Amino acid sequence: MPVKERVGPGIGHEIRELDMPIAKISGLHGPQWAMLEPGTETLPKEAHCASTLADLLAGEAVHAEIEADASLVAPLDPGARVLCIGLNYRAHAAETGHAEPKYPVVFTRTQDSLVGPGEAMIKPAESEKMDYEGELAIVIGQGGRRIPQDKAMEAIAGYTILNDGSIRDFQSHTSQFAPGKNFDRSGAIGPWIATAEEAGAPDKLHMTTTLNGEVVQDSGVDDLIFAVPELVAYVSTFMELRTGDIIATGTPSGVGMARTPTKFLKDGDTVVIDIPGVGTLTNSVEAD
Repeated sequence: MPVKERVGPGIGHEIRELDMPIAKISGLHGPQWAMLEPGTETLPKEAHCASTLADLLAGEAVHAEIEADASLVAPLDPGARVLCIGLNYRAHAAETGHAEPKYPVVFTRTQDSLVGPGEAMIKPAESEKMDYEGELAIVIGQGGRRIPQDKAMEAIAGYTILNDGSIRDFQSHTSQFAPGKNFDRSGAIGPWIATAEEAGAPDKLHMTTTLNGEVVQDSGVDDLIFAVPELVAYVSTFMELRTGDIIATGTPSGVGMARTPTKFLKDGDTVVIDIPGVGTLTNSVEAD
């Protein structure tokens, strides 16, 4: 397994830069973080595992058997913060009638608002305006405070996919996004973390979202208003980033609320978000 040692900003110890995807796996003894072989389609019988993402990145994994009934779960460490960036694709800002923001629009999601790969996103009974939002999400490996843009990429362990499931009527109650973004189990994240080495340059990535097989979002990540290094630098200005923290970079155009007619999620729908080099996140929709 090729590894490279590096020291990230704001932290004094070394971590390892891996070229294998990192998954969080359920099991009899609780969830474990594991390194998977590139191109993995099914879970292996054994892998290098650790109890925390930080331990895995630090090379403190142990060889362990994977239980036969294990499955992928949301790649979230306990205590990790999930920060989301709104209106960060030029075409999406235009389709919603907003001017391009001068600074990143930041809001938070709770971990309880997200399910893992293959799990059902829950459409709340209070709304008929649940929307999909495919997003590339940054996963912090080596945290720190006030990380400069020219060092920001060193702070990134890798990338995952986030479906920023949005309850649009509650989102529009006020100028604050939080209620519409935090209904329990209304969004999704996964399927794993593609390491920065594996994924390559984020501005070269391309994302496609399909709803019941129909392509509804199709965009290069290069349409971001605030690029990945800018987001890491900005967020780390007001909070110290920690290993496992998530920064979802925003959604491209094609969301349901901006379509004519509108296209909101309903019971039985399936949403698939695919980013070659990162992975594919698939979730059904289930009425509460």
